[in-house]
Amino acid sequence: MRSKRKRFLIIVSAVLLACILCLAYGYWEARNIEIREMTFSGEDIPASFIGKKIIFVSDIHCNRYFTPADVKELVQQINERNPDIIMLGGDYILKDTTYANPFFKEIKNLKSTYGVYSVLGNHDHWEDAKLIQKGLTDCGFFICDNQSYWIKEGNDSIKIGGVGDFWEDKQLIGNTVNDVEKSDFCILLSHNPDYLELLNTNKIDLMLSGHTHAGQITLFGLYAPAMPSTEARRKDLGYLNTGQKYRYGWKEKGGIKLYVTSGIGMGAVPFRFFAPPEIIEITLIR
Repeated sequence: MRSKRKRFLIIVSAVLLACILCLAYGYWEARNIEIREMTFSGEDIPASFIGKKIIFVSDIHCNRYFTPADVKELVQQINERNPDIIMLGGDYILKDTTYANPFFKEIKNLKSTYGVYSVLGNHDHWEDAKLIQKGLTDCGFFICDNQSYWIKEGNDSIKIGGVGDFWEDKQLIGNTVNDVEKSDFCILLSHNPDYLELLNTNKIDLMLSGHTHAGQITLFGLYAPAMPSTEARRKDLGYLNTGQKYRYGWKEKGGIKLYVTSGIGMGAVPFRFFAPPEIIEITLIR
């Protein structure tokens, strides 16, 4: 009888220790941002933009877990990379709008050659879209929600545009592509990667998205038990549940290459497990 009880206590202790270690690792992982360097090649990239550096971050979710002090450090990390273009993929604060002003006080210090380009995410609409959009505008950032901008260098130019959040806004892709030729290099910001399922154009070269947190809590980076479902939010689309399809990393559909970042902050829980936060640095090459 004693031996059975002893064995039971050993098993329980081992399970508790494993849980504590996993929680400790998840807490540490969520607060150690990786910088991922990659290249993007395309024949539409004009000569003057070869070697230009794009920094992309999304889902900062400023709150008590990722504080304004953390945002300040994030800004420093980005500026140290000397980016030519900075792109922000939405979801800037989480649940508490009292973090908005401290967040914008820090994020406005981002510096790049051609400016900072932003879209809103679903949480920005849930918290206060007008407040957050005004904050981004006051920072001097380019607003890409159903808007677009040409960037010129000498005789060359590229197009950066965006669409409204896939759950909470309209997606007016024409505002980005109507004045774009097939031979132009065009980048699209969409907070939610599921929009690629509906995107029907041959004028977008690169699409950048966040939203998924790469699953945030995953089975060793291979599968996420919980993924945000578009089907649950967009009844007007009928059945559209992409599951794990756009969870993380490079994807491609219809000639459009999409990168889905794991983002920076956290959602409901202050942990990540094999879905580390990241700053994406993309260098354009021919």
